[in-house]
Amino acid sequence: MPRFTANLSMLFTEVELIDRFAAAREHGFNAIEIQFPYELGAETIKRKLAEQGLQLVLFNVPADDLLQGGEGLACVPEKQDQFREALALAVDYAKELRPAAINVLPGRCLDPARYADYLSTFKQNLCLAADAFSPLGVKTVFEAINSLDMPGFIIDTGAKMLAVLDELKRRDIFLQYDIYHMLRMGENPAAFIAEHAKRIGHIQFADCPGRGQPGTGHADWAALFSAIDQSGYDGWTGAEYKPSGATSTTLGWLNHYDHR
Repeated sequence: MPRFTANLSMLFTEVELIDRFAAAREHGFNAIEIQFPYELGAETIKRKLAEQGLQLVLFNVPADDLLQGGEGLACVPEKQDQFREALALAVDYAKELRPAAINVLPGRCLDPARYADYLSTFKQNLCLAADAFSPLGVKTVFEAINSLDMPGFIIDTGAKMLAVLDELKRRDIFLQYDIYHMLRMGENPAAFIAEHAKRIGHIQFADCPGRGQPGTGHADWAALFSAIDQSGYDGWTGAEYKPSGATSTTLGWLNHYDHR
């Protein structure tokens, strides 16, 4: 079965972020990811990882106002200087924490007439990120987010992700494949992962609809986890869901599918 990480931005939110490292370890995780770790200093995170014997797998470059309904950062032509500042901060954290991968969120375009400019800006910034992270041994990843939950997101399908990779032709940029978002778009994640495993740098998951833990929606998790296992994908698989109750009560899937 896949190697699972706990996304500390979504799981164990019953306690403060600094206490979620211990909660993840207590409940059987050996690795974690954090969407935006910047409320804690890099040295503090490094200490908490060491205390709990955890590996940090992933975090995101700051994305400005994306989660508040704005366009975000990486694709907005007028925000390129701000993106460089955000990238510099992520590099500082990467130097201290050495995650497996760092995600560059593409962002939204709220004016369809400017879509081409926004996509071009994102590709330029994605390459800047790869130039910065690759010397540190860190993969640069980017993801598609479904346009039902986040209208205007410039990359919302597997095909659009692949098109970016095909155009850039870089060996240090990979996909972050989020099973929930692609289920929302009506795609077949098992088939996509089986075909494109070597181009995927990180996988995340939640059930669909609702974005809850496995078993709360219609996804076939035995088939999905088996597909990941058989695909040759050698990265981590992140639990990034909205727990339906206390996180500890939603981890039955981990006990069932994690057979380390």
